[in-house]
Amino acid sequence: MTDIIRNYIAGSWTDALAEKRFISRNPADYRDVMAEVSLSGFADVDQAVAAARQSHSGWRRLPAPRRGEILFRAAELLVKNKQRLAELVTREMGKVISEGLGDVQEAIDIAYYMAGEGRRLQGETVPSELPDKDCKSVREPLGVVALVTPWNFPIAIPAWKLFAALICGNSVILKPSSDTPVCAAALVEILAEAGIPSGVVNLVFGPGDVVGEYLMTHPDVDAASFTGSCAAGEQLERLLAVLHRPLALEMGGKNAIIVMDDANLELALEGAIWGGFGTTGQRCTAASRIIVHERVYEQFVELFAERAARMEVGAGLEPATHLGPLINDSQGRRVLDYIRIGTEEGATLLTGGRRLDEGDLAHGFFIAPTVFSNVTPSMRIAREEIFGPVVSVISFATLDEAINIVNTLPFGLSSSIFSQNVNVTARLERELSTGIVYINASTIGAEVQLPFGGWRHSGSGHPEAGGRGGAIDFYSKMKVIYRDFSGRLQRAQIDK
Repeated sequence: MTDIIRNYIAGSWTDALAEKRFISRNPADYRDVMAEVSLSGFADVDQAVAAARQSHSGWRRLPAPRRGEILFRAAELLVKNKQRLAELVTREMGKVISEGLGDVQEAIDIAYYMAGEGRRLQGETVPSELPDKDCKSVREPLGVVALVTPWNFPIAIPAWKLFAALICGNSVILKPSSDTPVCAAALVEILAEAGIPSGVVNLVFGPGDVVGEYLMTHPDVDAASFTGSCAAGEQLERLLAVLHRPLALEMGGKNAIIVMDDANLELALEGAIWGGFGTTGQRCTAASRIIVHERVYEQFVELFAERAARMEVGAGLEPATHLGPLINDSQGRRVLDYIRIGTEEGATLLTGGRRLDEGDLAHGFFIAPTVFSNVTPSMRIAREEIFGPVVSVISFATLDEAINIVNTLPFGLSSSIFSQNVNVTARLERELSTGIVYINASTIGAEVQLPFGGWRHSGSGHPEAGGRGGAIDFYSKMKVIYRDFSGRLQRAQIDK
């Protein structure tokens, strides 16, 4: 019997008012139906926003340490259910099981981190320039926050947004990707079991350009957070700018690994394979460009293509699998189009470049890991985000040339350097115009205690996760309080 996944509004799992549903399928085998899912409409969004608004006053007044205790319980439940949730991630999204476990571990990490922030929602106290007067700032929640999340990290990214928003005292409405609704529902079930009050967390489903856009522009929503494509994010920027509504965006990337001629080549190869083909290249931080010094270029390219060709492609629950499927047919066709474009542009296809559809792979969209050499920085495959298992290897002669190749694109999310020269790495970490820089590691592997976010077209400058400048700064606003206990009117700057 097929599972039914319903909206979660005001503490209850309810069918969409129009009684319509859509199907979530396993991308490794389209015959495997995950669930029938409520297809929300505008009226369902209205109900969810109203529930969030009604619950907000009580939630914001609950002391932040008490809110943190609920998140701590959620973290413990995530630990208890880690294997089950990871298998759910792998079935619904397609990533290999080790990465499914990592997806859930990120949610665990951010739950513990944000639970602790309940006792550290810091403002500051500073001395006044006048006698018998004190000055301080305190954090307050934004109010009702709309969250729209993608399919590639179906537990982790909703958790990043939810836990940060909740610890700050916001009530929320989550609209996950229509490709991974079952994972989102499982996360919300965890929060409900942990004791989140009715109406504080609400969940609706439906297409982003209809339900998501309506939610984020809803007149009773106070702020919005979105992770997804540049096109969708930039459309939301235009819509919300006229509403003067705070908006956090995490969008695309065209991330690069720089391999210097003195690099530990074995380490660089491992980093390039992991960065280029982890999650089947379906990460905003994927290393889709490897920029290799001309002295080691031919050696690197040969070894890299050999390793890519040996990778095992298949269903993510199989322990031998390195690469799972593309999320759906549409994304698969997009990747194949870019492979065709690369060959037409004159790049050399070294391995892959084709759909794998024989035997057990016939019922999903699988593409062989693909490597192009002789790629120039002006080619489309070197400039545009592909979001699949396609890596371009580019040669450079000087450090300035490598820096220029990284920085001239409109994206600025993640970059990586492999070199054993401390002076070179010091210069590169300063000059690379990306929000995240890795040294002797791949472009993926962020930790939750520091902000995660990109520059330029990769993000709005409101990062996710923790640390100074992280998500707490977006999901709260500062109130400044001056208290004068002198018993007389004192005029700052005049009565000094």
